[in-house]
Amino acid sequence: MADGIKRNKPAVRRYGLRHLAKAADAITRPAFGRRGFALGALLTHWPQIAGERLSDSCQPEKLHFAQGKGDNGTLWVRVDGAAALEFQHMQPVLIARINAQCGFRAVAALRIVQGPVAARPAPAAAPRPLRPTEKQAVLREVAQIANPELRAALERLGSGIQRRKKPC
Repeated sequence: MADGIKRNKPAVRRYGLRHLAKAADAITRPAFGRRGFALGALLTHWPQIAGERLSDSCQPEKLHFAQGKGDNGTLWVRVDGAAALEFQHMQPVLIARINAQCGFRAVAALRIVQGPVAARPAPAAAPRPLRPTEKQAVLREVAQIANPELRAALERLGSGIQRRKKPC
């Protein structure tokens, strides 16, 4: 460059919808990085890594790497007192699962911190079924749409809105 200033290339814009899961790592990296979670996948995929039964009684707290290293870290895991023994026996399996999830040897050791584990939020209740009158109202509203794909999308949207309304 003539003026000696490096200029960054403009960001490539992507139009259209993207899956939130693909963007979650980039979004959560700054927040997780402060707690040592350079790999946000440990938190977002913890139930799959630890298994449903074990993940209810433990949660990762922080991931610590040696200075200047980005692998062979120590993962600190808070474990409910009653599950600590089972967790201790599962350590080699959990380390292998974590490293398989990350794609490299991210964790070499687990450190157990005994204490209460925050309760996971209950799954959302299933939406209520639409009454026939509500279904007919939605169909009447989208009947004049000529494009069948757009009509189907608007019908799903209208049905979702009707399900959230309190029944009269």
